[in-house]
Amino acid sequence: MQAQGEAWFGLVTERCPHLFADVPVFISAVQLQRMREVIAAVERVVKLPGWMSDAPVRQEWAQRDSRGVFFGYDFHLNEQGVHLIEINTNAGGGFLNALLIDSQCDTGLPGKAVAVDNLEQTFLAMFRNEWRLVRGDVPLKTIAIVDEQPEAQYLYPEFLLAQRMLQRDGIAAHIVDPSALLARDDGLYLDGNKIDLVYNRLTDFSLQRHPSLRQAYLDGHVVLTPTPAHFVRYADKRNLVRLSDADSLCALGANEADIAVLQSGVPHTIAVRPAIEEMLWRERKNLFFKPNSGYGSKGAYRGEKMTKRVFGEILQSDYVAQKIASPGERAVCVNDAVAVLLKYDVRCYVYDGQIQLVAARVYQGQTTNFRTPGGGFAPVCVVGQRVVG
Repeated sequence: MQAQGEAWFGLVTERCPHLFADVPVFISAVQLQRMREVIAAVERVVKLPGWMSDAPVRQEWAQRDSRGVFFGYDFHLNEQGVHLIEINTNAGGGFLNALLIDSQCDTGLPGKAVAVDNLEQTFLAMFRNEWRLVRGDVPLKTIAIVDEQPEAQYLYPEFLLAQRMLQRDGIAAHIVDPSALLARDDGLYLDGNKIDLVYNRLTDFSLQRHPSLRQAYLDGHVVLTPTPAHFVRYADKRNLVRLSDADSLCALGANEADIAVLQSGVPHTIAVRPAIEEMLWRERKNLFFKPNSGYGSKGAYRGEKMTKRVFGEILQSDYVAQKIASPGERAVCVNDAVAVLLKYDVRCYVYDGQIQLVAARVYQGQTTNFRTPGGGFAPVCVVGQRVVG
């Protein structure tokens, strides 16, 4: 990724003062290998014939030929192992972390940042492959980077990075609110210009609030990535229930090796139901509660900090409860003060089952955030002997 100008850095400094952490995060080669194994096992299981038929999915989402850009597999790493806490299908931060890795490649840090070579070309090839899988050899001319009120989004600086990368490759790129898009009989348009591909950063995963984009997607008039089908297959939190249940995996036809990997790598997760209220309240200190369609830690609660009122609301909502797997910790000195321990999680950015880069989010509090002095995105470096096989 090419360096940005003063205006971009001014925007980051003003709006996102805690976007980048003060320190890198170090992991072992064994931990990296274990994350690869969990990701590979998930990728095999979600492609089994019965996976989507059992999932909470509408038939209209049953398509599509694309793979979905920037999947985020989020892990907690601790002494007990690596723990997949969730999967996201429109994970933010890929472009920002690529820039971060590029800027720190010659700092002399021990270990090596986990990323493929030439991330910009890798990202471009990913978008072009999404287009090719649906449209074949037709030239890709125009991409819309879409989110609600994009200029107001915290990660708006990343949208600018994506736009400039695409423009350098000769693709017209627009950052737009979906309300600006118009669905016609022959395609999706922005100010009279036809949009070929939409890079979807919306958190309205089923597109119910965005009928024009939804209809264009269903009619095949635009290539969308990621899609509602990707969310259903990977990111709906109810999938964690099946991924952590050996009997369900066996019934799906998963092999013994993948079941073993997922049993050790995915914290046990159950669907929240009023019928198990007593057990959930009794065990709440060991549980983390997440909404099925949640994102960015919104609506998520650590059980031990949950009030009876909130618990009652969760019982009547669509939630899962996941066994707590403690995040890793990293010592950070802020403003030359005494070092404090901050938490971190590790995100693997994945396309078509392959890790493109690995980054961490360093934070303080109940969930990840970008409000912690000394915290934010951090490069992940591997130390120790590499494990293969």
